[in-house]
Order: sequence, then C-alpha cells, then structure tokens
Amino acid sequence: MMMDETLTKKIGDAALIAVLVIDDAGDAAVLAKALLRGGVSVIELTLRTPAALEALSNIKTEVPEIVAGIGTILTPEQLRQAKERGAAFGVAPGYNPSVLDAAKKLDLPYAPGVSTASEIEAAYEKGCKTLKFFPSESLGGLSYLKNVNAPYAHLGIRYIPLGGIGIGNMKDYLENEAVLALGGSWLAPRNLINEKNWDKISKNCEEAMKIVRELRGK
Repeated sequence: MMMDETLTKKIGDAALIAVLVIDDAGDAAVLAKALLRGGVSVIELTLRTPAALEALSNIKTEVPEIVAGIGTILTPEQLRQAKERGAAFGVAPGYNPSVLDAAKKLDLPYAPGVSTASEIEAAYEKGCKTLKFFPSESLGGLSYLKNVNAPYAHLGIRYIPLGGIGIGNMKDYLENEAVLALGGSWLAPRNLINEKNWDKISKNCEEAMKIVRELRGK
C-alpha cells in the first residue's frame, strides 16, 4: 500500500530519516540507540549490504521504538523480504511499477523515488502522495523541486528529498511545505558506523534536530 496518514504523520513529525549502510548487523541495535539519543527516530536501512535485513530484525527486537524501514528496494522479492522482517515501510531510488504493484499486494507502506514530472504523475496515478525525491542536489536541489512540483502542488504530494543534503542546506528544504522530511547519510555515515563512533553519530543527530525544532517546534 502507499504511505497511510498515521505513518506519514510519524515521518513528518520526525522530519529526518537516517539513511544507513550497515556492514555488520551486530552494530544495528547500538546504532539505533545512538540515533535515538540524538533525537532521530526514523531510519532507512539500505539494501546495499547483505547485513541490512538482519540489522532490521535486530533493531525490531532490541529497539522497537525506532521506526525502521528498508531502502534501495529494486525488486518485488526484496519488498517481500522487507515485509517478512517487519519493515515499517519500503523506499526505492526510482519508480518501478512492478515494485509498486507488489507493495500494494503485500500491504507494505511504500514510497517510490522520482526525479521527473512524468514519474511524479505516474506515481500519483498509482495512488502515491509521499514520494522520495532523489538524487536531490544533483538534480538541481530545492530550486528544481519547487519548479517540478509547481503543477502538482494542489494535489498535496509530499516529498522526502535525499542526496547531497546535510547540515548546511537542510533548513532551506524543511522550510518548503512540499517537503515532508529529509533523508540523509550524513547523520550516521558508513565510516562512523564501522568505527563504532556512536557519540559522534548522536552529536550529528542533536545538531540536526536543533534545526528541526527551531523550524517546526518539535
């Protein structure tokens, strides 16, 4: 299924989604706790490593208060695996009709990735009103998003921009009404995870959440 109102509100209230590349599933729970200490409660575990699904299981068991989704979903089979492991939602880098159809059949909240007007229209026609906007900065950033969304603003479509976003430009994005939340790996980069630098990850989150609170009063 598409993102329902309850999940959309959770993500919108959180404002940030930590995009994670985990090489060792044993790091997952302590990482999730470090994110929570910094105020970040929604994560996207990317299927870029073999450890992602096991990491999801570990987080679901040990840190259930984290809203944990799976990203980089490229096939219906990956979507099924994410559902079986208890993912709260699925995210893809692009628009794939077969994956979208599978999400509906599996009843898993899902946000396809878009980068063009045609993809926005195709996703909306399928019932999607929460879309991943990727790769945001490479496409032209907030300026491009404003322009490409202009014909659809009245439809209530909301975007989760990812790609090139960080502490220096997140404020501008979050000030835009079409932006539901931001995703990014800068909160917990792969090198910091592998170094087990949990304190630095927590500090990154605290710094980002300070901006969120200033803008949205969270």
